[in-house]
Amino acid sequence: MTVYVGNLSFQVTEDDLNSVFAEYGSVKRVHMPVDRETGRVRGFAFVEMETEEEEDAAIESLDEAEWMERTLKVNKAKPRTDKRSSGGGGGGNWGGKSRNFSRRY
Repeated sequence: MTVYVGNLSFQVTEDDLNSVFAEYGSVKRVHMPVDRETGRVRGFAFVEMETEEEEDAAIESLDEAEWMERTLKVNKAKPRTDKRSSGGGGGGNWGGKSRNFSRRY
């Protein structure tokens, strides 16, 4: 059971999230993605809860709650999809956008 937490303050730590979500049940894991180039947290996190009931209680209480001067967005995490094209079709379209280049001689 995984919860997405968005619009986080950049000062939030994994321990902060663990403490807040522990009020609603057993927290198995907290993951805060970081930017590859800067090493800073990206403003969202994933919190894995023990049961779906705990997950639902956390979502119900924390979605749109104000915390650290931010309005949180909390919902069930959606499965990750690969946004890159798997090839085939599309011809000269990269990412669905047409690229027209003219040659100048």
